Amino acid sequence: MPRMSVRFVALFLLVSLCGCDASTDDVPARDGVPGSTRLAGLLGDDERQAFAYAIEPRAFSFPADHGPHPEFRNEWWYVTGNLESDSGRRFGYELTIFRFSLQPEPVAAASDWRTEQIFIGHLAVSDPDGNRFLTDERYARGALDLAGAEASPFRVWLGDWQMVGGTGADNGSLDWRIEAKSEVADVSLNVALEATKPAVLNGDRGLSQKSDEQGNASYYYSLTRAETQGTLRIGDENFSVTGSSWLDREWSSSALSLDQVGWDWFALQLDDGTELMYYQLRRIDGSVDPLSAGTLTARDGTTRKLSSSDVELTVQDYWESPRGGRYPSRWNLRVASADLELDVEPVMPDQELATTVRYWEGAVDVRDQLRDARITGRGYVELTGYADE
Repeated sequence: MPRMSVRFVALFLLVSLCGCDASTDDVPARDGVPGSTRLAGLLGDDERQAFAYAIEPRAFSFPADHGPHPEFRNEWWYVTGNLESDSGRRFGYELTIFRFSLQPEPVAAASDWRTEQIFIGHLAVSDPDGNRFLTDERYARGALDLAGAEASPFRVWLGDWQMVGGTGADNGSLDWRIEAKSEVADVSLNVALEATKPAVLNGDRGLSQKSDEQGNASYYYSLTRAETQGTLRIGDENFSVTGSSWLDREWSSSALSLDQVGWDWFALQLDDGTELMYYQLRRIDGSVDPLSAGTLTARDGTTRKLSSSDVELTVQDYWESPRGGRYPSRWNLRVASADLELDVEPVMPDQELATTVRYWEGAVDVRDQLRDARITGRGYVELTGYADE
């Protein structure tokens, strides 16, 4: 799903770090649009025309598309997962690395510090048994090996946070290692991921349209289930962990439309081997954007597109953030045509990342309401646009 607000603020903060010519001085805000800033000028159509746009379906090529797409303005590698220790202790994790380009052409190498690329990363670990949600954020320019992305061999890194892997296969499956250590959060994660299904192309053969305007779209694929094992350290405690992860990959040069304020994104792995991704785009007036969409992936890897009319999403409860803001905190998600009625509940209420942009993203349990509410899966949910940013 497009993490637009994170992208915008990252660009705003890091323009000066990159030594680029882009400027936000004296650019008026978009009056009346929540969360708007002078950054609107930097992201205006005139500035973006030289970048590539997601206009029509393309042929995906793996493993090359796991790597960067510098002709587009933005992209991200977004991994979430649910893990268990040998004793059955539950954890969730998120590691995200974003790449942003401030101008379409490489900058002149007047200095080794000078670059048009910037990177931002978020790390989060959910520990419901310990009632802890641990987070860290970092950012750097794509110079002097501080951060970067490479296709062959695959590597995306931000300091000592990295995703690395082999050559992969032509169906998009992966064999990656994720490494991230944070002194701020006092956590360390080192896990291996092996996808058990081929890549899922979301939307129209991987073209994910976010609003009616041409170009307000991304190229979007997911690895919906990856067996995961490794180690997790929290403070002085060390755990051997196993579980399942989910990879989201998107690249684009666009933004949400002016009447869209946020989204609710679901990535659910059910025990019967199926997966469900759905993002509900919200308009400023509170209505659901009809371009909300998703994908249902069967046990054998076959997929089915879901439109907003296929999915009925009802909020069952809310959580009030002590930092301000009110988030949905339990949902009923119904796909009548697939005989699914799921109760989705966070493993702990407070999984809000108080990073540069505040948003909620956390581990959830899934219960099938059609089969006596037994636990039938796990997943991750992301909520944006509910807190002042």
